[in-house]
Amino acid sequence: MFTPKYPPQDTAPAPAPATVQTPAVQAPAPAVPVAAPASNRPTVQLTPGSALALAAGGGAVVLVVGAVLVSMLLAVAITAISVAVTAVVLRFLITDLRKGH
Repeated sequence: MFTPKYPPQDTAPAPAPATVQTPAVQAPAPAVPVAAPASNRPTVQLTPGSALALAAGGGAVVLVVGAVLVSMLLAVAITAISVAVTAVVLRFLITDLRKGH
């Protein structure tokens, strides 16, 4: 059940020995710049309407990210204030208990 199953042995004939050919000496390529092949991708053209929509979308993203960051900062500030108030109350209670004895 758990014995490994090996693939069958390859029965393809051995390749013929390759003959080694010495490369021919080529003349150096001319120093003329070769133009890059034309791309098949479409070019993006911004119309005034699409530029306005892009700017509005970017502004919306900035506002949303700013709102998230400000809310996170407020959450940290509120947590720090509540911890500070709790520390002051605990300190007051501890000193009051020590004076009572």
